[in-house]
Amino acid sequence: MTLLRLVVISIILAVSLLGLPRFTLADATADIQTKIIANKQQIDSLEADIAAFQKQLDALGAKKNTLQSTISSLELSQKQLASQIKVTQNKISSANLQIQQLTLSIGDKEASITADQAAISKHLREVTELDQIPLVAQLISSDSFRVAWQKADQSVQFNHALTMSVDDLKTARQALGTDRNTITTTKNNLLALKADLSTQKKSVDATKAAEQQLLAQTRNQESSYQTLIKQKQAAEKSFEQELTDLQSQLNLIVHPSLLPRVGSGVLSWPFSSAFMYNCSQRKSVFGNLFCVTQYFGNTPFSTANPQIYNGHGHNAIDIAASIGTPVDAALSGTVLGTGNTDLIRGCYSFGKWVMIEHGNGLNTLYSHLSSIEVAKGQSVSTGQLIGFSGMTGYATGPHLHFGVYASEGTKIMTLRQFRGSTIGCADATMPVATLTAYLNPLSYL
Repeated sequence: MTLLRLVVISIILAVSLLGLPRFTLADATADIQTKIIANKQQIDSLEADIAAFQKQLDALGAKKNTLQSTISSLELSQKQLASQIKVTQNKISSANLQIQQLTLSIGDKEASITADQAAISKHLREVTELDQIPLVAQLISSDSFRVAWQKADQSVQFNHALTMSVDDLKTARQALGTDRNTITTTKNNLLALKADLSTQKKSVDATKAAEQQLLAQTRNQESSYQTLIKQKQAAEKSFEQELTDLQSQLNLIVHPSLLPRVGSGVLSWPFSSAFMYNCSQRKSVFGNLFCVTQYFGNTPFSTANPQIYNGHGHNAIDIAASIGTPVDAALSGTVLGTGNTDLIRGCYSFGKWVMIEHGNGLNTLYSHLSSIEVAKGQSVSTGQLIGFSGMTGYATGPHLHFGVYASEGTKIMTLRQFRGSTIGCADATMPVATLTAYLNPLSYL
């Protein structure tokens, strides 16, 4: 084998293993990358719009509660959701483009590997043929020691080049595996984005339904809206009295030793991490990092309005959330019950509610929902969508009433079932508990 032949083979082998992209592949990849960048720019612009809508919503929330401010909030929420839907659609488009880009890269690497394997097989045969002649025989058959040693050196160089080529092939295979793992991750992200899109569209439906219902109730008259609020306040006072009477007579015992340790953090916040991050950026609006508008216990509002809470304080925490905000399960468990107290005329209490039993001594309650996405007896996991926030029941503004109860001291029933009540919320199915069963949600979040 001549030195020239070895050099030519080495060059061919090196070029084949470089896996240089074809011009068509480079063009296609560049085109896809341009589209991905354009999508990113659109996403940045839309997210700026979403932030601007949020500022307007916060400003409205600080004003007096009027029909016009409530309708304006609903309309702003719809615009914000429309922008969020466009963001998600752009992210879906980008994910699809990334999959196309990776598919092209995978195809190129597979073609390169096939060519490399063929080249290596050919050169291995040549090495085998060369190795069949022992070094001693090569030395004896050579015209001089200089030529013999030159042949031996050429053989060593060729074997070294072949080893390097095999290493390059292994590297190409590893890169191919990485690309395939990346495409799997991207496809999973795509499925999650499509689920987000479906949820966001349901959120729009929830805000539209709330707006239509409010306009129908008030006939677009401010005086009618203020009358509705007064009716809710009066009905809530009656309801709280009935509920307190019932709670004081429930023969249920709560064993504190069966409850999770206070401060254990066994519960998650009932909203997405994106929502909670947004809350942390709005500390100046709420005075806290969690969008909490009223805490548990004898809060300033409950103390100033004893007629509403009958002197027992607030039995949950209220978290500000626009109508249509997805509400998630704070922990895995089983849906103990769902209901809608608004179905009973004049009963303004929980509105649409969901209670989940978690199997660790705790139940969680989510109320004032605009819609419910789970059913009694259904198993749910932490972070699973269970409904959308709203202002059903006794709520003069959109928020989530998030309660935590000791499972032992909780029942789901009607006031009529317990002692034949016939007024107010007598026939509304709802969670009731002994006074000792009410727990501070912040103790477990």
